Amino acid sequence: MKLSRILMIVSALLLLALFVFPLWSITLEAPQYPRPLSMDIFIYKFQDYNPDDIKNINLMNHYVGMKFIPETIPEFVIFPIVIGIMSLAGVLIGAFKNYKWFLGWFILMVLLATAGMIDFYIWERNYGNDLDPNAIMKFTDEDGNPMGFQPPFYGSKQILNFIAHSYPGIGAFIMGAGIALSLVAYFLGKKELAQNNY
Repeated sequence: MKLSRILMIVSALLLLALFVFPLWSITLEAPQYPRPLSMDIFIYKFQDYNPDDIKNINLMNHYVGMKFIPETIPEFVIFPIVIGIMSLAGVLIGAFKNYKWFLGWFILMVLLATAGMIDFYIWERNYGNDLDPNAIMKFTDEDGNPMGFQPPFYGSKQILNFIAHSYPGIGAFIMGAGIALSLVAYFLGKKELAQNNY
Protein backbone atom coordinates (compact mmCIF):
# COMPACT_ATOMS: atom_id res chain seq x y z
CA MET A 1 0.00 0.00 0.00
CA LYS A 2 1.28 3.45 -0.88
CA LEU A 3 2.50 5.68 1.93
CA SER A 4 -0.08 8.35 1.09
CA ARG A 5 -2.90 5.85 1.64
CA ILE A 6 -1.41 4.69 4.94
CA LEU A 7 -1.14 8.30 6.14
CA MET A 8 -4.75 8.98 5.14
CA ILE A 9 -5.99 5.96 7.06
CA VAL A 10 -3.92 6.91 10.12
CA SER A 11 -5.24 10.48 9.97
CA ALA A 12 -8.82 9.19 9.99
CA LEU A 13 -8.16 6.80 12.87
CA LEU A 14 -6.65 9.60 14.96
CA LEU A 15 -10.14 11.10 15.24
CA LEU A 16 -11.11 8.18 17.46
CA ALA A 17 -8.86 9.65 20.17
CA LEU A 18 -11.74 12.06 20.85
CA PHE A 19 -13.59 9.18 22.50
CA VAL A 20 -10.73 8.82 24.99
CA PHE A 21 -9.26 12.29 25.53
CA PRO A 22 -10.96 15.64 26.31
CA LEU A 23 -11.59 18.11 23.52
CA TRP A 24 -11.47 21.18 25.76
CA SER A 25 -10.77 22.09 29.40
CA ILE A 26 -12.03 24.97 31.53
CA THR A 27 -10.45 25.85 34.89
CA LEU A 28 -11.50 28.39 37.52
CA GLU A 29 -8.99 29.75 40.04
CA ALA A 30 -9.97 31.79 43.10
CA PRO A 31 -8.48 32.52 46.54
CA GLN A 32 -11.29 30.63 48.30
CA TYR A 33 -10.45 27.47 46.37
CA PRO A 34 -6.91 26.23 47.16
CA ARG A 35 -7.41 23.63 44.44
CA PRO A 36 -8.74 25.12 41.16
CA LEU A 37 -12.08 23.88 39.86
CA SER A 38 -11.69 22.21 36.48
CA MET A 39 -13.96 20.62 33.93
CA ASP A 40 -12.98 18.56 30.90
CA ILE A 41 -15.27 18.59 27.88
CA PHE A 42 -15.34 15.43 25.79
CA ILE A 43 -17.37 14.99 22.61
CA TYR A 44 -19.92 13.02 24.63
CA LYS A 45 -19.78 14.29 28.23
CA PHE A 46 -18.65 16.85 30.79
CA GLN A 47 -16.26 15.43 33.36
CA ASP A 48 -14.79 16.68 36.64
CA TYR A 49 -11.04 17.03 36.70
CA ASN A 50 -11.20 16.45 40.45
CA PRO A 51 -14.15 14.91 42.36
CA ASP A 52 -17.08 17.33 42.80
CA ASP A 53 -15.58 20.10 40.63
CA ILE A 54 -18.72 20.39 38.49
CA LYS A 55 -20.91 20.23 41.60
CA ASN A 56 -19.00 23.15 43.11
CA ILE A 57 -19.14 25.12 39.86
CA ASN A 58 -22.91 24.60 39.76
CA LEU A 59 -23.22 25.84 43.35
CA MET A 60 -21.43 29.07 42.42
CA ASN A 61 -23.52 29.39 39.27
CA HIS A 62 -26.72 29.14 41.32
CA TYR A 63 -25.86 32.23 43.36
CA VAL A 64 -25.24 34.46 40.31
CA GLY A 65 -28.12 33.08 38.24
CA MET A 66 -26.20 30.98 35.74
CA LYS A 67 -27.66 27.73 34.52
CA PHE A 68 -26.37 24.47 35.92
CA ILE A 69 -23.94 22.54 33.75
CA PRO A 70 -26.21 19.76 32.45
CA GLU A 71 -25.35 16.09 32.40
CA THR A 72 -25.91 16.03 28.66
CA ILE A 73 -26.52 18.38 25.70
CA PRO A 74 -27.66 17.59 22.11
CA GLU A 75 -24.08 17.89 20.88
CA PHE A 76 -23.12 14.87 22.97
CA VAL A 77 -25.33 12.77 20.71
CA ILE A 78 -24.41 14.49 17.43
CA PHE A 79 -20.62 14.82 17.81
CA PRO A 80 -19.83 11.11 18.39
CA ILE A 81 -21.91 10.17 15.33
CA VAL A 82 -20.18 12.77 13.15
CA ILE A 83 -16.70 11.74 14.36
CA GLY A 84 -17.50 8.05 13.84
CA ILE A 85 -18.77 8.66 10.30
CA MET A 86 -15.82 10.86 9.36
CA SER A 87 -13.32 8.37 10.75
CA LEU A 88 -14.90 5.49 8.82
CA ALA A 89 -15.16 7.62 5.67
CA GLY A 90 -11.49 8.58 5.94
CA VAL A 91 -10.41 4.95 6.27
CA LEU A 92 -12.48 3.95 3.22
CA ILE A 93 -11.18 6.91 1.21
CA GLY A 94 -7.61 6.02 2.13
CA ALA A 95 -8.12 2.40 1.13
CA PHE A 96 -10.15 2.75 -2.07
CA LYS A 97 -10.11 6.32 -3.46
CA ASN A 98 -7.43 8.40 -5.16
CA TYR A 99 -5.52 11.21 -3.49
CA LYS A 100 -7.97 13.93 -4.60
CA TRP A 101 -10.50 12.55 -2.14
CA PHE A 102 -7.98 13.13 0.65
CA LEU A 103 -8.26 16.88 0.05
CA GLY A 104 -12.06 16.70 0.13
CA TRP A 105 -11.93 14.92 3.49
CA PHE A 106 -9.49 17.52 4.81
CA ILE A 107 -11.72 20.43 3.74
CA LEU A 108 -14.82 18.81 5.21
CA MET A 109 -13.05 18.18 8.52
CA VAL A 110 -11.87 21.80 8.68
CA LEU A 111 -15.45 22.97 8.09
CA LEU A 112 -16.83 20.60 10.74
CA ALA A 113 -14.16 21.63 13.26
CA THR A 114 -14.95 25.29 12.59
CA ALA A 115 -18.67 24.65 13.05
CA GLY A 116 -17.90 22.87 16.33
CA MET A 117 -15.88 25.84 17.61
CA ILE A 118 -18.66 28.27 16.66
CA ASP A 119 -21.18 26.07 18.45
CA PHE A 120 -18.94 25.99 21.54
CA TYR A 121 -18.62 29.79 21.52
CA ILE A 122 -22.41 30.23 21.26
CA TRP A 123 -22.94 27.75 24.11
CA GLU A 124 -20.43 29.64 26.28
CA ARG A 125 -22.03 32.99 25.44
CA ASN A 126 -25.54 31.80 26.33
CA TYR A 127 -24.28 29.99 29.42
CA GLY A 128 -22.49 33.06 30.76
CA ASN A 129 -24.99 35.77 29.83
CA ASP A 130 -28.49 34.27 30.06
CA LEU A 131 -28.85 34.83 33.81
CA ASP A 132 -31.79 34.27 36.13
CA PRO A 133 -33.13 37.74 37.10
CA ASN A 134 -34.12 36.34 40.50
CA ALA A 135 -30.58 35.22 41.37
CA ILE A 136 -29.46 35.58 44.98
CA MET A 137 -26.47 37.73 44.01
CA LYS A 138 -26.54 40.38 41.29
CA PHE A 139 -23.47 42.06 39.83
CA THR A 140 -23.42 45.04 37.50
CA ASP A 141 -20.75 46.71 35.41
CA GLU A 142 -19.68 50.36 35.73
CA ASP A 143 -22.75 51.46 33.76
CA GLY A 144 -25.18 49.52 35.94
CA ASN A 145 -25.85 46.80 33.38
CA PRO A 146 -26.10 43.17 34.56
CA MET A 147 -22.67 41.57 34.40
CA GLY A 148 -22.16 38.44 32.33
CA PHE A 149 -19.93 35.57 33.39
CA GLN A 150 -18.93 34.13 30.02
CA PRO A 151 -15.72 32.10 30.23
CA PRO A 152 -13.13 32.92 27.58
CA PHE A 153 -13.39 30.95 24.36
CA TYR A 154 -9.60 30.61 24.43
CA GLY A 155 -7.10 31.89 26.96
CA SER A 156 -7.59 33.42 30.41
CA LYS A 157 -10.02 36.01 31.72
CA GLN A 158 -10.71 37.72 35.05
CA ILE A 159 -14.34 37.22 36.20
CA LEU A 160 -14.87 38.94 39.57
CA ASN A 161 -12.37 37.24 41.90
CA PHE A 162 -11.97 34.25 39.57
CA ILE A 163 -9.50 33.70 36.80
CA ALA A 164 -11.06 31.48 34.14
CA HIS A 165 -8.82 29.49 31.80
CA SER A 166 -10.11 27.83 28.64
CA TYR A 167 -7.78 25.75 26.48
CA PRO A 168 -7.89 22.83 24.03
CA GLY A 169 -7.49 19.37 25.51
CA ILE A 170 -5.32 16.50 24.30
CA GLY A 171 -8.13 15.29 22.05
CA ALA A 172 -8.20 18.60 20.16
CA PHE A 173 -4.47 18.41 19.44
CA ILE A 174 -4.72 14.81 18.25
CA MET A 175 -7.67 15.69 16.03
CA GLY A 176 -5.72 18.65 14.63
CA ALA A 177 -2.78 16.38 13.90
CA GLY A 178 -5.09 13.95 12.11
CA ILE A 179 -6.60 16.70 9.96
CA ALA A 180 -3.14 18.05 9.09
CA LEU A 181 -1.89 14.56 8.27
CA SER A 182 -4.65 14.12 5.69
CA LEU A 183 -3.34 17.21 3.88
CA VAL A 184 0.16 15.72 3.95
CA ALA A 185 -1.33 12.51 2.50
CA TYR A 186 -2.92 14.52 -0.31
CA PHE A 187 0.32 16.20 -1.38
CA LEU A 188 2.23 12.93 -1.04
CA GLY A 189 -0.40 11.16 -3.16
CA LYS A 190 -0.07 13.86 -5.79
CA LYS A 191 3.70 13.42 -5.78
CA GLU A 192 3.41 9.63 -6.01
CA LEU A 193 1.14 9.92 -9.05
CA ALA A 194 3.57 12.33 -10.75
CA GLN A 195 6.47 9.94 -10.16
CA ASN A 196 4.49 7.01 -11.58
CA ASN A 197 3.78 8.96 -14.76
CA TYR A 198 7.47 9.36 -15.55
